[in-house]
Amino acid sequence: MEVITEYMQAIYQNGLYPDRFICHHKQGNFVEIEEYSTGKRHKVLTFCTNDVLGLVQNEAVRQAAIDAIHQYGTSNSSCSALSGRIDLHRQLEQEISAFKGLEHTHLFLNAWMALQALMDAFCHLAIPVPGFRHTRETLILTDVLNHGCIISAITNAGNRSGKMFSHSPNVRVKAYRHCDVNDLARKLRRYARPNDRILVISDAVFSMDGDIAPLPEMLDILENYPGSVIVMDEAHASGSLGSHGGGIYDHFGITPQQVLNRGMVPIIMTTFSKFAASAGAAISSHSRELIDLLEASPTSIGTISLPPPTAAAALESIRQLRQHPEWVKTLHANTRYLRSRLTEADFITLGETNVLPVVLPQDISPKDFSQRLIEEHGIWTSAIWFIAKPRMRMTVNALHTQEEMDRLLDAMIATRDCLYRPSISA
Repeated sequence: MEVITEYMQAIYQNGLYPDRFICHHKQGNFVEIEEYSTGKRHKVLTFCTNDVLGLVQNEAVRQAAIDAIHQYGTSNSSCSALSGRIDLHRQLEQEISAFKGLEHTHLFLNAWMALQALMDAFCHLAIPVPGFRHTRETLILTDVLNHGCIISAITNAGNRSGKMFSHSPNVRVKAYRHCDVNDLARKLRRYARPNDRILVISDAVFSMDGDIAPLPEMLDILENYPGSVIVMDEAHASGSLGSHGGGIYDHFGITPQQVLNRGMVPIIMTTFSKFAASAGAAISSHSRELIDLLEASPTSIGTISLPPPTAAAALESIRQLRQHPEWVKTLHANTRYLRSRLTEADFITLGETNVLPVVLPQDISPKDFSQRLIEEHGIWTSAIWFIAKPRMRMTVNALHTQEEMDRLLDAMIATRDCLYRPSISA
């Protein structure tokens, strides 16, 4: 423990530890927060929630969660493969399958578990079967800026339970440059071997940069490798991309069936913590066999199934979205408005989605910038400084008004003028 103590002391002394806040009340985009260290409270306008469609406080969604508690209780207390499966799970899986255009779906408690289960199942087949021998190696190609849950899953892909118990073949993992399809093609030519099982995995929307994976070009490359699998993590794409909020396939006007027709295999991970006012994740595929394997995998069996109120909230959220595509149009309009206003004010923005990072000079602390926004302007944004280049990361949602976005812009300009505009002009 001495090493951890010394390490954390260095973290504290260098100002690297995140500021912590306790939320006490929320109404729309206004939140009452308490500074964890001082107890001081602020009422703030938030631009750091991932509730992109504003469904967390939707009355139908809240009532669905309450009704589920009355019918099923607060937990299923078991995994779905044993005694923890309820009808809400089946309904949610069917709704997601229809929403994503893939026939079969399995639920997980979170994205980290979903992707770990997928790697165990796909790479190692997860469950030893007497007389069955798995001999084909797997090549995984991953965008270098993929989310931590992807990195964790593929890093462990070569030494997880499937390999330990069934002695399955090697898994080789290679990174390609961010959204660089030419580098992806080079890596495939260099590392793909005859009889390899090829899997390419990418965020659909990248959580720190707010940009979109070049799916059409990726498919053009993978078409040269028949049977290859493409996994899209749609955590930040569901509800925000496409005219109906369907995600990256909706955005590019492609259907998973078209990908199948071209000889490739699409897999989609959906999460509920952002667009669906809940928690949890799901893997969708055209393959019934893959989904059955996921349900019986060690990762699924070693935990409980999605709790009833959580499943009910996600289910009702998706139904609400499919009934109200105009919410997505509002989200897109808000995103365009705030991005254009920030650009007009000479801020450097990244990406093209409702995840809106503003890059700061290296000598300016995002923590200081964020603290001034809270204390002087009542604006709450996400300060990013230890996992990416310094930036303020804002998320636009469908509930934001132009007046609220103008208030954010005014606060950003005032804080910039106070902290670093003089040094730039000098």
